[in-house]
Amino acid sequence: MVYCLTRRREENMASQRISVRVPRGIAQRLKERSSVTGTRESDVVREALEKYLSSDSEKQTAYDLARKAGLIGCIRGAPKDLSTNKRYFKGFGKSK
Repeated sequence: MVYCLTRRREENMASQRISVRVPRGIAQRLKERSSVTGTRESDVVREALEKYLSSDSEKQTAYDLARKAGLIGCIRGAPKDLSTNKRYFKGFGKSK
């Protein structure tokens, strides 16, 4: 256990310090989380950032995000293959 704590301190010493302003409500929730878990506020922030930055949203394509937002297939009466059938693209992007 001592090794882990020592290693964690070494990693923190090699890390970059940043300063962030947060609304009062977030600061209060951060203090509460830190108190409940018995960890430092900086550790809570570090863990939250790591989780956020490694989320699946980085790996999703534009299609995945549009589908999740309900934009795929939202036009009623349009052909089902509108976005994939080349015949619908004929003349697309050309000025008339």
